[in-house]
Amino acid sequence: MVGMAEIDVYVVWDDAVTGYNFGPSHPMHPLRLDLTAKLAMDFGLFDAENVHVNPIGEIDEAKLARLHDPDFIAAVRQAGTAEGLDEQDATKYGIGTEDVPGFENMHAASAMLFQGSVNAANAIISGDYLRAVNFCGGMHHAMPGKASGFCVYNDAAGAITEFLDAGYERIVYLDTDAHHGDGVETFFWDDPRVLTISIHESGKFLFPGTGFPADIGGLKAAASAMNIALPPRAGDAEWLRAFDATVPQVVAAFEPQVIVSQHGCDGHRADPLTHMRLSVDAMRIAAERIRDLAVEHADGRWLSVGGGGYAIIDVVPRAWTNLLAIAAGRDIDPAARIPGRWAAYAQTKTGREAPLSMTDGFDGSFEPWSKGFDPEAELDRAVMGTRKNIFPFFALDPYFD
Repeated sequence: MVGMAEIDVYVVWDDAVTGYNFGPSHPMHPLRLDLTAKLAMDFGLFDAENVHVNPIGEIDEAKLARLHDPDFIAAVRQAGTAEGLDEQDATKYGIGTEDVPGFENMHAASAMLFQGSVNAANAIISGDYLRAVNFCGGMHHAMPGKASGFCVYNDAAGAITEFLDAGYERIVYLDTDAHHGDGVETFFWDDPRVLTISIHESGKFLFPGTGFPADIGGLKAAASAMNIALPPRAGDAEWLRAFDATVPQVVAAFEPQVIVSQHGCDGHRADPLTHMRLSVDAMRIAAERIRDLAVEHADGRWLSVGGGGYAIIDVVPRAWTNLLAIAAGRDIDPAARIPGRWAAYAQTKTGREAPLSMTDGFDGSFEPWSKGFDPEAELDRAVMGTRKNIFPFFALDPYFD
């Protein structure tokens, strides 16, 4: 078997992605991408022999137009001009809103994120790479004809479509963002070739208000969607228990040819937009589990993207630097100190002190589902709702598998 550190990884990075900028007061500030890239550099990941960093290059407008409606794309272009959109079109297309304000060159900047994930997919399809990372992507709320939740074009759906066009017949999309991956689910709701899995804070309490256990796919593709909707304030051990109770079993049964995963880190306890209570350690452990699932069930093929995450100095750079390291087989010791040069740069940019190390102190322990189901626990009841809705379709027993 090839050693982990010998696996070549295709990494998308281009300074121009920071042009995806909704303004200085918007939660999705492009500084989070810049800080991630610089932290990865200071940990030596961009210089590693098996890490191949690639700019995005030209935008393939035809690929974008396969997924998004022409009138919507035209509206995005218009929103990026001095005239902008009128109020009616802003409402219709979800642009010019508080969540997705228009900005200069909006189409080009949004299309870059999309193209990055398309390029990452093609790197794997070519056979030159087993793994690819576009931490700039993960725009999972974008719909075919409407922007939503800070997302304009759906790059994850673009990557999945590349795999489908290349003849892949079993693709798992696994979304670990605190928000339901509603856009990607919508694109493939009736496609049995794509299994979308989303583990998130319940839509009863959090945008976009969707993604419940009974949402399992369209009439043409029953059990093509699995939603694990967790109670607010779920912590590390609970979140990992929910993952352990649902994801490995269904992925194994589906037998994917590739895993596409979204690693929004807004479930962190420091994030201002959700109610989850996660650490970067739980996110690191989940990324390691996903890597292992790809090795076990998808011949190692794994494409990962970023997503949400609005604690731009304390969380996002650490979470996605870990993701890059894990993809490269160069896992960073959780106790590793944050490089001084990066800490100084981050403080200069934000006026805040950087975290001291790559850990929040969580040791990774949790009670595995195999130890038993507790009907008195809110989390266990939520997980069992998912298991009962999905497991029978895969010949799995919700109580014993």
